[in-house]
Amino acid sequence: MCGRYSLTLSAGDLAERFDAAVPDDWEPRYNCAPGQDLPVVAGDAPDEFRRMTWGYTPPEADEARDLINARTETADEKRAFAESFESRRCLVPADGFYEWSDRDGRKRPYRVSFADERAFGMAGIYATWEPPTPGRQAGLGEWGGGSDDDGDDSRDERVEAFAVLTTEPNDPVADLHHRMAVVLPRDREREWLAGGVEKHDLLSPYPGEAMRYYPVSSRVNSPANDDPSLVDPADADGGSFGA
Repeated sequence: MCGRYSLTLSAGDLAERFDAAVPDDWEPRYNCAPGQDLPVVAGDAPDEFRRMTWGYTPPEADEARDLINARTETADEKRAFAESFESRRCLVPADGFYEWSDRDGRKRPYRVSFADERAFGMAGIYATWEPPTPGRQAGLGEWGGGSDDDGDDSRDERVEAFAVLTTEPNDPVADLHHRMAVVLPRDREREWLAGGVEKHDLLSPYPGEAMRYYPVSSRVNSPANDDPSLVDPADADGGSFGA
């Protein structure tokens, strides 16, 4: 799975790497977590970043689902994801992601990144969800004869949210977890956004030769911590570097 990631680029570097306008208040992030509003590039506006909540809910759902991942093997078939997989795709920019593993004898976090710390785009899907208004069941219309002006603000609570697609792990990540985020080849990121790409053609594990992992501080466990020290290697007695 992918449950945390980092995006430490400056606004200028982020804009240059993804050829998209960055929000004026952008600051590097070292511990992106579910439930946070984070920058993505959506297929319907590929020349700009916009913030979406990490935690996807299908548009037809009658309650929030907060799904952070979707499996590539079934995303085009499951009712919750199929429409978004077809027509609401996004890039989730990152320069590393975190996995938790007990490979060194105790559960601890590791950061997975390219050896040269290059940024990359993870494949994502998104949707806009609007909470049902009181007195309404999804798809069944209004109950009773309540007034339209009843003080309810739920119509203003639309949530645009995304999920990161996952696939089988490459060799480095397999040491840590049985799934990994879909890391797109840079020259095919726009192809993903444009749609029409067969999942088996593009959403396979990224070759692991250029990737590595290393142990990091357990401070990354808390989303409240978000500072540059989180991406630093942990002390030597905390475990060895991956291949």
